[in-house]
Amino acid sequence: METKNAIVALTALGHATRLAAFRLLVEAGPAGRMAGDIGSALQVPPATLSFHLKELLQAGLVESESQGRNVCYRANFSAMTGLIDYLTHNCCAGSPDPACSPTSPDCAC
Repeated sequence: METKNAIVALTALGHATRLAAFRLLVEAGPAGRMAGDIGSALQVPPATLSFHLKELLQAGLVESESQGRNVCYRANFSAMTGLIDYLTHNCCAGSPDPACSPTSPDCAC
């Protein structure tokens, strides 16, 4: 993942409603959730939810699929993993502690 993409993704997750929606979709797994279900779970009006889901879509963190008149949203797990990998790429690289090394089983990376 490039720095530009990481900034876009982190900016999208930097709002409470978007972070909550993304976490809800991660919990749902590959099946995802319908937009109405997300709105009900988060107690967010449809127009507000659409705005926030659009931001997550533009950041590449979620995907959508039309199912008739409804839309199903799913977390983009490869994008999420890419962001986590980007953030932890050099984890512990500057630490003199051998227990804190990406190759150490004790590393929290």
